[in-house]
Formats: sequence, structure tokens, C-alpha cells
Amino acid sequence: MDTELLRLIENIIRTGTVAEIDEETWCVRVRSGELVTNWLRWNTQRAGAFKIWVPPVIGEQVLFACLGGNPETAFIVGSIYSDNHPAPGSTLQEVVMTAPDGARFHYDADASALAVTGIKTAHITASVSVTLETPVVECTDHLKTRTFELLEGGTMKGDVTHSDGRLSSNGITVHTHVHGGVESGGSKTQGPQ
Repeated sequence: MDTELLRLIENIIRTGTVAEIDEETWCVRVRSGELVTNWLRWNTQRAGAFKIWVPPVIGEQVLFACLGGNPETAFIVGSIYSDNHPAPGSTLQEVVMTAPDGARFHYDADASALAVTGIKTAHITASVSVTLETPVVECTDHLKTRTFELLEGGTMKGDVTHSDGRLSSNGITVHTHVHGGVESGGSKTQGPQ
């Protein structure tokens, strides 16, 4: 077989590691043996009406294809797990996404459980509403809201402090109501007014 033809065939699919990144043009240079590619666009799962941005890192192992075996026509096909960047999951029944700051998104289909950990803040903006449809929503620490509406009753435990407004119960404003028929001794007062 012709040596040049064999070289071209061997170059059709190659592996390498990301050597340089240009985040403004979404390109990387890949080192594969002695070869360092030109700037190549990194791949993504979607780049149309729906878009996904998950940039690569230096040292990430990638698979790239060269049209006709020519590295000058190369494009990245995808990433490959490696010893330096191992798989974040371990079963066929989970979806796992991790970030460099330690954040982790994990869905376990066997347990039907979603866990998002390692984040400092979460922000959801919705122009109409957000609905949590579940028997229990538990907040383990401080819950703060500008206003609320309790539709079907409930209970409160512990000390509650109220200030800067009216607190009303069944038409009676708690801090301004008075009791009629007050007498000293063991008599009881009339109901609040």
C-alpha cells in the first residue's frame, strides 16, 4: 500500500488532548503525538434554536476527524474520558454533570431522585409562576418572602415576632383590640373588640 495513502487513512480519526483554548471563537488546538492542530471549533450537542455551552478544558482528551485524512480539515467529534478527567458517574441509570467549582447535578433513575449540590446560589426567574407540586416542601433553615397567602390552615411552633404592620385574626387587629367589662379580682373579661 502507498505510504502517503496509509498516512491519510491513519489520520482520518485521531485522539489528542486540548492544548490551547480560545473562548471568544469557541476554538481549541489539539495535541496528538507530534501534531498540534490548527484552531478547531469544539463540538456541542446543540447549536441551533436550542444551544448548549459546555466549554472544554486544557488536558481534556478529544476525538477528532480529518476529512480525507488531512489534519488541516479536522473537526472535533467529541470528548473521551481519561485518567485525568474520569467519568463522574458509575451506573447506566444516572445523569451526572459536574463543574470545576465542585457543583454537581445528579439524577438517579433507580431512586427517582434529583440532587444538586456544591452550589452557592440558585436563581429562577419566571414571568408568570413557579409551581412545586409535591406533598411536602421542606426548608431546613431560613425562609424569606415578601408576601404570602395560606389557603388551608396550618400550624406554627416556636417564638414568632411581628412588627411594622397590622396582625389581624378573624377581623380583630391583635395589637389595638380592647377588652370590655374589666373588673379586678377573679372576673373574666368580655371577648376582644
